Amino acid sequence: MSETQLSKEFTDRDLQRARNIISGNTASATRIQTGYQKQSEVHTEGDTWEENGKQWTIKGGLKQTITKHDKIRELITMPLKCPSCEKSMKSTSLNKKMWGVHKKCFDCVVEMETQLRIEGKYEQYAKDLMNANKNAFVTDYEQAVEEYANAKDDTFMSEAGDIENWSASKVNPEVIKALKENIRQLKETEI
Repeated sequence: MSETQLSKEFTDRDLQRARNIISGNTASATRIQTGYQKQSEVHTEGDTWEENGKQWTIKGGLKQTITKHDKIRELITMPLKCPSCEKSMKSTSLNKKMWGVHKKCFDCVVEMETQLRIEGKYEQYAKDLMNANKNAFVTDYEQAVEEYANAKDDTFMSEAGDIENWSASKVNPEVIKALKENIRQLKETEI
């Protein structure tokens, strides 16, 4: 190639960029630019901010979005160590069950219940736990009955392709009355 052709293909800026790359100075600018410059914000561990309509945070050095499901995830995710005794929480069925109920490892729950037995408070503790479980069941049961009683005309297609009409107008009011009476009795009953 002739020298004139080479000078036509590469501009001074291209040559300077090549020199910068060869010398390891890749951050150097090859031209001066003016105009809009994005302001960068420096965020550290635990900061929360909003960007492009989303909330963000930094956890473990990683930028993560904050979603509405994070609180639910924290409730069901079992930690690596028990918050009560600081011992390792292995992922056993007993630890999983006790984490869901007491937010402690199985060993801590056994120690707590043993202490309650010594103090004579275990029977009341067991009753309160069973009543809380019953009350949660009654709440779910009541919501299901209300949905059933207030259902609108719904049609569904079966697996065979037949259209089935599951109409609320066919709901027997006596059945709803009996279910609500059952709910009232359950609410009044203490274990």
